[in-house]
Amino acid sequence: MMTPPIFGVRHLSPASAYHVEKWLDDVQPTAVLIEGPADATSLIADISRKETKPPLAIMAYTHEVPVQTVVYPLASYSPEYRAIMWATRHDVHVSFIDLPSSITLATENETEPQEGESIYERMALLAGELDYESYWERSYEHIQSSTSFQQAIHTFSSHLRDVEEMSDTENVENAHREWFMRQQIRQKIEEGHDPTKIAVITGAFHVKGLKETQHIEIPSVQPVATSLTLMPYSNFKLSARSGYGAGNDAPAYFEMMWECMKRGKLRELPAYYMTSVASALRRSGTFRSSAEVIEGVRLAHSLASFREGFLPTLRDLRDAATVNLGQGEFSVIAEACAKVETGTNIGFLPDGVSQTPIQDDFYRQIKQLKLEKYRKDVKQTLQLDLRENRRVKGEEAAFLDLHRSFFFHKLHVLHISFAVPDFYEQENATWAEHWNVQWTPEVEMHLVESTLLGESIDLAVAFRLKEQLEDSKRVSKAAEIVYRAFQCGMITMMKEAKSVVQRLTVDEGDFVETANAATNIARVVQYGDVRKVDTTLLRPLVEQLFLRSTLLLIDAARCNNDAARIVMEAMNEVNAIALQLFEHVDEEEWFTVLREVAYRDDLNPLLSGYACTLLIERNQLDSKTLSEEVARRLSPGVSVDLGAGWFEGLCLRNKYALLSRPFLWEQINEYVLSLSDEQFHRALVFLRRAFTSFSSTDRAKVAELLGDLWGGDSLMISEQLNESLTEQEEAVIDELNDFDFGDF
Repeated sequence: MMTPPIFGVRHLSPASAYHVEKWLDDVQPTAVLIEGPADATSLIADISRKETKPPLAIMAYTHEVPVQTVVYPLASYSPEYRAIMWATRHDVHVSFIDLPSSITLATENETEPQEGESIYERMALLAGELDYESYWERSYEHIQSSTSFQQAIHTFSSHLRDVEEMSDTENVENAHREWFMRQQIRQKIEEGHDPTKIAVITGAFHVKGLKETQHIEIPSVQPVATSLTLMPYSNFKLSARSGYGAGNDAPAYFEMMWECMKRGKLRELPAYYMTSVASALRRSGTFRSSAEVIEGVRLAHSLASFREGFLPTLRDLRDAATVNLGQGEFSVIAEACAKVETGTNIGFLPDGVSQTPIQDDFYRQIKQLKLEKYRKDVKQTLQLDLRENRRVKGEEAAFLDLHRSFFFHKLHVLHISFAVPDFYEQENATWAEHWNVQWTPEVEMHLVESTLLGESIDLAVAFRLKEQLEDSKRVSKAAEIVYRAFQCGMITMMKEAKSVVQRLTVDEGDFVETANAATNIARVVQYGDVRKVDTTLLRPLVEQLFLRSTLLLIDAARCNNDAARIVMEAMNEVNAIALQLFEHVDEEEWFTVLREVAYRDDLNPLLSGYACTLLIERNQLDSKTLSEEVARRLSPGVSVDLGAGWFEGLCLRNKYALLSRPFLWEQINEYVLSLSDEQFHRALVFLRRAFTSFSSTDRAKVAELLGDLWGGDSLMISEQLNESLTEQEEAVIDELNDFDFGDF
């Protein structure tokens, strides 16, 4: 078989793209064959559409979980992309000829990792360059003759092929790929194309392999079922910094190079780069003069001349910018360089381009919800107001933010990172949400993975929630799904999850589990109006879970101090339900159980103290009863560990109620004075923990109360209480933590 003309390229190489176009003009082929998955040939029509804007990528994915993917990125300066555009303009046949994705994905996990110093780093070292990218750019990207470039890169790749050490698996993979590509070339010749008019564009490493004619034993591979789609891509994902093995360090910089090459003005690149960095600095508020830019360009040329370079490399330009624009500090220009070298470009695919149904649904909703301006590779914060906007006409516009919230929560269930909830504090913010919105190629990958769950966002979310519901063995997990469905506005799924919660509640005997479940259902009932969801059917379930939590508290309070911290959080949740939904739950029963926990001596003292403070907060414990309980708990006849532990629980909430009762501090003062030295040391650990939750203002009030008791200067006492402990004092108190006080 006569070997057709082959042009070996480097992926994401502006020089390769520039010289491939020149070469195609000379060859004038009737068929252009390009290294790429053969089953992606059907996507070429969409890739070459006028409205399509790179960077973009072909993504192949498997049909079974766990989904495996492989991505083939294309930039505006990819030689493969330029070859596609050339063939489209000249109306000649164009196709991909590499192994189909069904074979690639079947073997992708078999490649063995390489260890040790790579051959590319050794080449850079021998050439006197600091890194391989600088070596490549100076040696190949600056070649302006197409013939010279082709000869240089083919010679380089041939020698590289001879010396590079590869694993047996990699050798077999390359042999398989090259055998397949040769078969594709043969097929085009058999279809009647003149071999001299078939242009083959492939990675330079494979040029020698495509010219070989000897028979090679090809292993049998069982293909896997795959599908392909196009997806927008980003400059960052093109870069080697993202971990992309075939990427370069600076995709935006190399796009600059490509634009200069197209205009035949490659010599302008250094000035273009330096001006761009200076402009980025100015936009951030750091002014740099034209003289500094000019000196930076001159310095870059001087650095290039040391290595006999035709033009400065990116490394030369960055070093020169550091000296002249950063005044010797790279940190000054680091952000500007990132913008100029990596960039934030995102590709664009017009409506109708081949995508999965769920991708189409995603972009339809992006447009419908007016989120297109957030489709950027830069994080933006979006605050949503879920209330009705009465200043606009039409229900869709009036509840735009509410529908955005539903959409974002659905994406969150699917782990699609387009919108990520942002933590913030705002009093009574039942109607407000903050989201960090950012498009990345991972968004597309996760969308495609979700295709296996359903053909639309709603179907995929329903499938995922149902799957989680079927796996729920505890009532809190099922209740959490009720709340997620509520956030997503998926009423049918919410009702289905409610039935599971009711079934699991019957057998649930854990206070914390039940309290957590009650909290999630209560949140739905409490905020149902905000999301326009009728929660009438959930009110009996809240009542049932609340009552069951209440009845389980006594047994839960028989625990050690570690478990008590968890029980305490659950008590707080149940108390919040009693406070917010008092019309729907048995609040009196809750108070009755709290009193029992507060007054019983056989339960955890920390929880007894916490129950007391909850009763005080709800005006269910008068001063006389509190005084009696303090006197009983903090008396010489009670173990100091139990007494001090009870006081710690008492101090964990509602400091104002404690500080407004002077008699309480008088009793505590008497109790501390009654302790022996040994008892005081034991109590100190608990007392110290109790006071860590007091603010400086609270401590000042305590000082004022103690000053009155001791007849001293309250200001001086306040200063002493707020004074930081010395290292020696800290060490002495820390030693007390190591005392074996037993399991209280």
